[in-house]
Formats: sequence, C-alpha cells, structure tokens
Amino acid sequence: MIQFQNVTVAHSLPNGGSRIVFENLSAYVERGEMVYLIGPTGSGKTTLLRLTYMDLIPSSGRVIVGNYFSDTIKDHQIPMLRRSLGVVFQDFQLLPDRNVFDNVAFALYATGKSGARVKTRVMQVLSRVGLSHKRNRFPHELSGGEQQRVVIARAVANEPWILLADEPTGNLDPTVAEETLKLLISLHRQGMTMILATHDYRLVRTYPARTLAFMNGQLVEVDPTTL
Repeated sequence: MIQFQNVTVAHSLPNGGSRIVFENLSAYVERGEMVYLIGPTGSGKTTLLRLTYMDLIPSSGRVIVGNYFSDTIKDHQIPMLRRSLGVVFQDFQLLPDRNVFDNVAFALYATGKSGARVKTRVMQVLSRVGLSHKRNRFPHELSGGEQQRVVIARAVANEPWILLADEPTGNLDPTVAEETLKLLISLHRQGMTMILATHDYRLVRTYPARTLAFMNGQLVEVDPTTL
C-alpha cells in the first residue's frame, strides 16, 4: 500500500517566501491497484510521483510506501526502496550511446546483477514489450512508441511491485498512445501496482480505472467516465 498522510509540499522562493504545491493532502493506493492521476499542469502530479519514490520529502506529513516511511527513512535505504519501483518518464531518458539491450541491462547492472542473469532477463522484458527483434538498435533508430516501450522494459526489468508513469503517452500520437496504455494495463493485470499521471482524458474514459484528480490543492476521486 502507498499512503499520503496530511502531506504538505512547499518550495522556497528566492525572496524568502514559499510556494505551496499542495497542503494537508491525504490519499492511498492499494497494492495491485491501478490509479490514474489527473489535473492541470502545475497541480502536483509529478510532485506526488516524486514523493512516492522519495526523490522529494514532504515539508510536513508522511508518505508510506510498503515498509518505508518518509519521516524515518535513511539515505542508504532510498536505493532499496527504488528497487521495488519502476518509473516511466514522458521524455524517455534513454542513453543515446547504448543500444536497446544495453539501455535495459543498465537498470539490472545498477542493482548488482551480472552475467547470464542479465541477458536472460533483458530478453524476457524485451519480448514482453514486443521489441526483442530490435535489441541491437540505438534510440535514434526507433520511433517514439518504440522508445517508450524500451523505457517500460527498463522500468520493469527488476520486477518492481509498483510502476509510476509520468505522462507516458504525452509525446505519442493517439494510436501509439493507446497501444502504450494497453501495454501498461497488461502489466497491471499481471499484478503490478500502478500510478499513471496523464492529461489524456480520452484514454482514461476508454480504459477506466480508479481516478484521482487534483482540485483546489486536494486529491478527489472522480468518475473517469464523466471526464
């Protein structure tokens, strides 16, 4: 389970003041659940995802992810938390000087895996996203949709129980965006907990799931079919 308990996030400003992103926000995500996160630009969607993988610690309140608590976690524990998380970014963030295989393998090497185990796992996840035949291609040789599939493969390489996706379809045309969302839904149906921040209400309506919307600095559950 993921919990946000009375969380406030405020950023310091050069003039000595602060800008509050949201205040006293509370929400939860059950294990195995898929949740859409919607709201206007600047409302706090990316901030909430950063809180989940503890790239950001709240100004007050507490975030709980599994057995990790934002108010007591130690610096050396954060990499351990992140091994249970996969993150999919809108802008891909692939390594341009490495091919598809090595981009995915990088995530495994970073957690201490090596040798035949890495090769086997990379080929498994590339097959899962339909790209095993392009393992030797470089990012610039792939379409936007293919690059996003590599990002997803990299995110799930370490078999995380949570997948966080920040506008994963934002840079894709409508057809490819739908294919990408279907891939993410298939991962969720295999047991992965998922939080998906998106502006694409068309996809939310077409493939409805529990939907949390930022409204006036709070997260409110809404009916996705009414968007």
